[in-house]
Amino acid sequence: MPPDLDRLLAPGQSALVVLECQRGVVGDLSGLPGLAEQAQKGMIPVVAELVRTARSVGVPVIHGTALRRRDGLGANRNARLFRHMEKVEHPLYPESEAAEIVPEIPVAESDLVLPRLHGLSPFQGTELDSILRNLGIGTVIGVGVSVNVAVQNFAFDAVNAAYQVVIPRDGVAGFPESYKEAVFEHTLAAITTLVQSDAILAAWRRAGPEPAGSR
Repeated sequence: MPPDLDRLLAPGQSALVVLECQRGVVGDLSGLPGLAEQAQKGMIPVVAELVRTARSVGVPVIHGTALRRRDGLGANRNARLFRHMEKVEHPLYPESEAAEIVPEIPVAESDLVLPRLHGLSPFQGTELDSILRNLGIGTVIGVGVSVNVAVQNFAFDAVNAAYQVVIPRDGVAGFPESYKEAVFEHTLAAITTLVQSDAILAAWRRAGPEPAGSR
């Protein structure tokens, strides 16, 4: 039986979580050019449209960002990815241009931005879980990067925390493309609801705009 997207994605019980859509990750200052190339093929405008529509119907938008102190204090060094990112030309220092969300996805005052200094998931070392529960959220929609690492980590953490997880196939990026499709088929399809972004947008538009003064 196909999932009831209107129920899963209903404003008031769903939230959009944007994973690491930062200039130093998928933008013009990326230290991961292969990933940035894939993201810029179509993912970024899809995420921008999802963000705009989510706001218009009262769905919370939460940006999970990865940062690194200039002195490296508290940062992971226990994986090749972390060691690579500490050596890139534009590190993800707090308040740096590289740490900014890409300009195609503007951050509104109503959005929440949850930075972390370590780990691979927006649930790690942040208040994301508590914030979602305080908002009465039962479904999280994950967009951004990467299918290689953070999207999978996010999905597992969310499922373990008892959330329903929806992933738009065209709202996430990874590399190479063949690997991303394999993760969809053999991993994420088993634990999340995989859809195209158009299905999410349609469900939100059926729900209509957020009533004035409701928040």
